[in-house]
Amino acid sequence: MFNSISGTISFKGSQSIYICTGGIEWELFATTQSLKDFPPAGQETRAFVFLYHREDQMRLYGFSCREERSLFLDLLKVGGLGPKLAIKILSAITYSAFITALEKEDLNTLSSLPGLGKKTAQKVLLVLQGKLKKPDEPDRAADLNEDIINALIGMGFDKKLSREAVITAGKELQSDELSGEELDKELFTRALGIAGRKKA
Repeated sequence: MFNSISGTISFKGSQSIYICTGGIEWELFATTQSLKDFPPAGQETRAFVFLYHREDQMRLYGFSCREERSLFLDLLKVGGLGPKLAIKILSAITYSAFITALEKEDLNTLSSLPGLGKKTAQKVLLVLQGKLKKPDEPDRAADLNEDIINALIGMGFDKKLSREAVITAGKELQSDELSGEELDKELFTRALGIAGRKKA
């Protein structure tokens, strides 16, 4: 089954994005957070996906990171929670804040989320408490590094040189106060420059 889709964003709206890859334009419904994380239309991206299939409809949901998709799938395990409501919930709270609310048994925070009354919030707490972990930032960094390495390979650099360039660029950026999309762009730019100099 689908794990992710990589391609060029052709449209970015308030509830979904379109990604073109291999001659096909995919519509992915996404959370507010993921839509912020995805780059503007015209740029390349990778989205982790989930295909929701019922007799009367098929929908693709896209996420900017594995952790958010994992939490989305966990929410679907709670009776009465469908994908549309799960997207609304994740649009109103970050992954880490959600985990913290579960750990502290914070029913006030959970019940204040869209579509979650007190009874449903209690069900969420019962089903998911103690079963979720806070996101592992090194894993996200590893995913990003691999994406950039693969991009450099696609531009004609060999694998060893590409990996060395990304590692060097990462070390150079450790002291810079950058985050999110800005950090991703700077890491790619520096890695490309380093690879170009070494190849020359």
